Amino acid sequence: MKKTTLLIPLFKQYIRDSETGKRLKKNGEKINKDTVGNYYYVLNNLQRFSDDTGFELRICDASRLNKRERLSEKNYWKKFYKKFTEHLYKKGCFDNYVGNNIKIIRSFFNYLKFDKDLATGDYHQLFYVRKEEVDILVLSPEQLKFLIHDEVFHKSLTPALRRTKDIFVFGCTTGLRFSDIFRLTNKNFEQQHGEWYLKVKSKKTKTYSFIKLPQYAVAIYKKHRMPSARTPVFKNTTLFIFNRSLKKIGEQAGFTSPIEMKRERQGVSKTTHKKQLRFCDKMSSHMMRRTAITTLLILGMPEHLVRKISGHSYASNSFNRYVHYAQAYIDKEIDKVYDKLEAY
Repeated sequence: MKKTTLLIPLFKQYIRDSETGKRLKKNGEKINKDTVGNYYYVLNNLQRFSDDTGFELRICDASRLNKRERLSEKNYWKKFYKKFTEHLYKKGCFDNYVGNNIKIIRSFFNYLKFDKDLATGDYHQLFYVRKEEVDILVLSPEQLKFLIHDEVFHKSLTPALRRTKDIFVFGCTTGLRFSDIFRLTNKNFEQQHGEWYLKVKSKKTKTYSFIKLPQYAVAIYKKHRMPSARTPVFKNTTLFIFNRSLKKIGEQAGFTSPIEMKRERQGVSKTTHKKQLRFCDKMSSHMMRRTAITTLLILGMPEHLVRKISGHSYASNSFNRYVHYAQAYIDKEIDKVYDKLEAY
């Protein structure tokens, strides 16, 4: 008879070990809070799946299974993968979210095998991690220049929206992530030979960036900095409020051109909104880093230097997406020139 153990308590132990530092990354670093937060989302999804479908979630000791039992166990995990992913898709999830759930579940099985020495078999290797290429949405150089230089527009905003715009422009210039911007203190800013530089270590990749700042970014820094060296330069805000404010700023700036956003479910492209979306409706903190990288590429900075600033490795597939986007933008602008030349 198969010896089984309930899966949910083991998954909770996986989370506890990740939180306390008992389980570490491959490089020996502690797993960050955001990653652990994703583990809780997967735990909730597994619990809801089991409750909604009646599917019993259990782990089997595979060390003493005969041939027939091994085949039965293989079919069990194939069935789990099919039903669990279907459950998520029915709730409206897209490929990246479903794939991330499966990726974490595979990591959980590796934890059972290598950290807990449980003979669960290698059935989790049957789980396919789906991925999708989500459209990159960035400010054009013209839109960024408008936010930087248009004083009439700046004065038309409320003080709270001006502050958000300043932070957004600073992020679109430096390529920092939302979390990294609000960790900046005066110690991160250094003046050398009359020029200002930003030295920052990414919370996510642990890499250092040393970025020369343009005058408008220096002005933003000086406007918001506090006297204390340890006090954050920018007053903290929630991601929700920041993104909501960006949408208001975009609308007031006239960034209202219609756009179409598509996502994938099981590899099939789907339009995400029935109502017509405007550019400003999709403005968010993610746009800062994407805009900074693509702006540098569009305006001619060599790829290897942009990688150095952004902290991307040479093997990064995500960086190549920025390159392709930038090339598409350049091609579009070149076509406008060619159209004028061909007109006779």
